[in-house]
Amino acid sequence: MDHFSLNSVGFVNLLSSQCTQTTQNTQNTQTTQTIDVGSSGVPKPVERRKWTTQEDIVLISAWLNTSKDPIVSNQQKLGSFWKRIEDYFNSSSQLTGAVPREWSQCKQRWGRINEQVCKFVGSYEAALKEQASGQNENDVMKSAHDIFFNDYGMKFNLEHGWRELRFDQKWRSNSVSKDGAKEKRKEAAESVSDSDEARPPGVKACKAAKRKKKGNEAAFEKTRNHSRLETQPSQTKNSRSSPL
Repeated sequence: MDHFSLNSVGFVNLLSSQCTQTTQNTQNTQTTQTIDVGSSGVPKPVERRKWTTQEDIVLISAWLNTSKDPIVSNQQKLGSFWKRIEDYFNSSSQLTGAVPREWSQCKQRWGRINEQVCKFVGSYEAALKEQASGQNENDVMKSAHDIFFNDYGMKFNLEHGWRELRFDQKWRSNSVSKDGAKEKRKEAAESVSDSDEARPPGVKACKAAKRKKKGNEAAFEKTRNHSRLETQPSQTKNSRSSPL
């Protein structure tokens, strides 16, 4: 039996046909795996848009109103909670003409606002404790921004969010400015004076008042009796001297 020659024409043709078939199979596989990105089955990436100050304020209002709703606050699930915030946000008259936001975008933005504002509350608290005599609110705010930058290595750009949340219980500062402390002391003094005026007299005061009243009554009775004694002799004398 003759050996098959590697240089024969049949062997070369066999190799060529196998290479051609392999190339065609590879191309068919790649064509099959290609997906049309523009088809409806593939989700399009959400366009990233910068949040405006007005959007932040509306989002904070939406979160506060939804979280404090006594009807659904304890019963709503996480998904329905943020869906309500999305509806509140997109229906706000303050954002007329703006592109609507999805609930996932609202949730992500709120997380950042909450985190940054909580950090700034600590910086503002520290600035209040360091407030020197003669410094006003603007000086305290500047000091708070400096403390925030030194602690976190970045500027605080959500002051508008802090001003919306600063009087809420969660973000309220425990310290007050020195001007505020003066006002508080003044109000406290006024309330104390008012309470003193309205406070009923004590036991000793009541006894003293009774003794004083009794003394005045005794003195008045003594004076009245003395006047009667002086009046009676003159009337008797006049009756005797009158003619029959």
